[in-house]
Amino acid sequence: MKKILSLALAIIMCLTFFACANKSSDTIVTNEEAGTHIVVDHGGNEVKVPNKIERIVVTDIFPIPAVLSVFFNSADKIVGIAPTSMSAAKNSLLSHIYPEILNAKTDFMSGNVINVEELMKLNPDVVFYSENNNEQKEVLTNAGFCAIGISANGWGYNCIETLNNWLKTLTEVFKYSDDIQVLSDRSDKAQTKSTSIYNLIKDRTSKISEDEKKNVFFLFQYNDSMMLTSGKNFFGQWWADAIGCKNVAEELEKDNSVATNLEQVYVWNPDMIFITNFTTALPKDLYENTIGNYDWSEVKAVKNKDVYKLPLGMYRTYTPGIDTPITLLWFAKTAYPELFSDIDLVKETREFYKDIFDVNLSDEQIKNIFNPDANAGRTYFN
Repeated sequence: MKKILSLALAIIMCLTFFACANKSSDTIVTNEEAGTHIVVDHGGNEVKVPNKIERIVVTDIFPIPAVLSVFFNSADKIVGIAPTSMSAAKNSLLSHIYPEILNAKTDFMSGNVINVEELMKLNPDVVFYSENNNEQKEVLTNAGFCAIGISANGWGYNCIETLNNWLKTLTEVFKYSDDIQVLSDRSDKAQTKSTSIYNLIKDRTSKISEDEKKNVFFLFQYNDSMMLTSGKNFFGQWWADAIGCKNVAEELEKDNSVATNLEQVYVWNPDMIFITNFTTALPKDLYENTIGNYDWSEVKAVKNKDVYKLPLGMYRTYTPGIDTPITLLWFAKTAYPELFSDIDLVKETREFYKDIFDVNLSDEQIKNIFNPDANAGRTYFN
């Protein structure tokens, strides 16, 4: 009997040992326990992302530093951004609310080219890059960086859908952050607000007949030797459609920006002209013909003083960004003031930032959003 009991005890101890060993083994191979988790980026790549992220670099997806700053309500984690992002930050609301963004390094990039040695010095935990830049992806992954592709045009240049998908992805990337509940709540509120504003504008402008729609022209980039606009496949088309207007350059089907000239603008003869912050040009430059040898004087929008500089919030608002919902309201109210006379842009802007991101904007800061500094357009594009 003693031998039988001893044998039974030995068997139980062995089973217990192997059970513990298997449990230990399972714990070791679990990504989350090992300090990483998998995120599928906008290129469909499965990226192993560290759970603890303290140092962030953003390369050629220019609005993302501003999105991250507002998302965290801090820019402390951002250690590197592209020169184009920095030029906007210096001349926008971003550096006033989050002055630490000015500490981010930019010398690891020249144009769209990355200096890997300089980037390594920044020791980033994650690097965000433009999803369609395959060359940059290869450079980053070959160098061993945790590289996450973010798309700016994966949703047909729809700025609302793009912003919402950016926020969803950021929530996944930072899901193990200590304040993930706060981040998740901000993301959900921002997406709800964005969709609500979009639906409000579509509902009101849906009653505008084709003959009553405003004809608009987007001056994307402009200097004494170049004029770029938005054809059918760029952000301008989406903005025009979203607010019930016609993009006069819709016939141009080249993806992204497309070159045009003043002779063609005269043919289109738009009712309104919207100037982006990717150029230093201001409405007065068209009214007074101060750039190059152009003469805008007989274009309807210029004759009627219907030329407008886009707002400049946390980033250049022509692209998707954290300011997209407010920019959409501005576009709609500017194009059809009678339809949106009840919309108080100052009030909407203040509430948007306070209620969603816990950011308190002063009257002066809100005023500056809608009266941007021309210097924000000084990038390597010009």
